[in-house]
Amino acid sequence: MGRAYKRAAIIVCAAVAAVAAGACGGSENTAGAGDAGNDQQPAGGSGGSGGSGGDAGGRPLPVSNLCAETPPEGSIRPAALPGYSGAECPTLAPGVNAIASGSVDREFSLLMPSDVGSDETLPIVFFWHWLGGDMDDFIERGELAAAVNEQRFIAVVPASIPTPVSIYPDLDLKWPYDITQSAARMEQEFVFFDDMLSCVAEQFPSNTDCVSSVGVSSGALFTDQLAAHRSQYLASFLSLSGGVGSGQGGLSDVIKPWKGAEHKLPGLVLWGGDADNCFNLLKFKEQSQALESSLEADGHFFIECVHNCGHAQPPIDAPDGMSVFAPLWQFIFDHPYWLEAGESPYTQHGLPEDFPAWCGIGIESAVQRTGVCVDDSEC
Repeated sequence: MGRAYKRAAIIVCAAVAAVAAGACGGSENTAGAGDAGNDQQPAGGSGGSGGSGGDAGGRPLPVSNLCAETPPEGSIRPAALPGYSGAECPTLAPGVNAIASGSVDREFSLLMPSDVGSDETLPIVFFWHWLGGDMDDFIERGELAAAVNEQRFIAVVPASIPTPVSIYPDLDLKWPYDITQSAARMEQEFVFFDDMLSCVAEQFPSNTDCVSSVGVSSGALFTDQLAAHRSQYLASFLSLSGGVGSGQGGLSDVIKPWKGAEHKLPGLVLWGGDADNCFNLLKFKEQSQALESSLEADGHFFIECVHNCGHAQPPIDAPDGMSVFAPLWQFIFDHPYWLEAGESPYTQHGLPEDFPAWCGIGIESAVQRTGVCVDDSEC
């Protein structure tokens, strides 16, 4: 789902040069693709290699759509919304919206069902685009206009602002996630998320027990940072060809590491096999596995999904009449904030019938997809 182009290789080389002299000097080629901080104690973890994830809470859970359920009495709830950083939220409407976040003028697209019921409250899902794309590309290729109507949620699709590598200021990463980004730049983007969330929830019928973040490629690298730093508001997150630095040295460590999350939030970690890389520089398999290791160590429930199409649009077979990524979005609606640490309906009922067969529960659980790939790897 990303169009990252060849300059991504230059971006990574420039960033790595500060910490790994000579790392970009090889002549290796690849046919793959890509672009380019505790309120609960773990009680069962994520299941380990091929594991079932464990039933942390020991209580029966419905098969699906827990976001529509009433939170159990005494369950943990998200923090009070942070409030808009400006004086007063701008009036929002479906379509492109402008908002001043801090001292910067920003934009985001807002999509929601055309027929919201008077008693309906809607999950809020953020979608962070890839390096070579923009918010319109995510809306189109993610079929979000159809998805919000079919699965009943509010989609927030932010537009990026220039995010140069500090040692190579002519190059733009779109989102802050590499080790050259300052704490101030990271916080600027986190506050942008806070502002969008606060203003959307203030003006639309929102289910704040079901707020999630989805990122693709560079957007996933940022989503993984956001999940750690804003877990007090996020119920779940989806990392689609993203990840974190491993701390083991090498190219993947140009990405900031996982810093730990205050709330144990469920995650979905997806990548495109060994070929999911950008010119053999950013290796999304390694970065995604580093993320999984961190989530497992911290007691987060997560799903692992591995396809065989490199850095291409994930080959999802959606049910007839549903948008292309409906099975992935269903993960969001099955995992509200009030679940106990490590808890998921999937540990009791298994993965939903429409979920890709190449997904599993816990680290090293997925059996990589085989078969034809329709879309080309994009970098």
